[in-house]
Amino acid sequence: MRDVIIACDFQNKSELREFLTNFTTTKPFLKIGMEMFYREGPQLVKELKDEGFKIFLDLKLHDIPNTVNKAMKNIGRLGVDLTNIHAAGGIKMMKAALEGLKETNSNCKLIAVTQLTSIDNQTLREELLINESIDDTVKHYALNTKKAGLDGVVCSPLEAPIIKEMGLISVTPGIRFKNESAHDQARISTPSYAKELGSTYIVVGRAITEATNVLEAYNKCVREFI
Repeated sequence: MRDVIIACDFQNKSELREFLTNFTTTKPFLKIGMEMFYREGPQLVKELKDEGFKIFLDLKLHDIPNTVNKAMKNIGRLGVDLTNIHAAGGIKMMKAALEGLKETNSNCKLIAVTQLTSIDNQTLREELLINESIDDTVKHYALNTKKAGLDGVVCSPLEAPIIKEMGLISVTPGIRFKNESAHDQARISTPSYAKELGSTYIVVGRAITEATNVLEAYNKCVREFI
């Protein structure tokens, strides 16, 4: 079930299309996030699905339950394989999201963001006024996610063991090759360590998209993780 998801955080469709020319015989799992979706819209997602790509639509919905429910119906119609919301929206919101999604796409997995990988314990305490540790906060949000009936969570690879114990899937960004810069991530891991920790999916961005040899970098991730 493990898989490598490429974070396609490009400025526009042209850049994405140029990047995908590196994959002539492989159809990797792609993450389409806010930057790309808000510029190119649903049509891009439909095109990629028609071409055989699996899609993680990473929009992190966080609103009142009714709004999220209706938004999820539209996301479901795009036929994506994986999408997400913020667990901070609460159990009622998460249930409403799941209900909306299942009305239009019963095969799409729905996961919740526990804490962004850019958040550390200091930010949690001083800016968000959450006095629990990252580990305890992630665990509590994941428990709420499970109560809501979702498939899993987005978390750091470092929290993957907690999630695995709960019987949930973990989608883990913050993946870097050894000796690579952490950039704006606070809690990171290599592909091989993420595998050891029990991540279900790893989301890899710049380590692949900015590599000198894109296909080689992707295959390295696959070898180390799968």
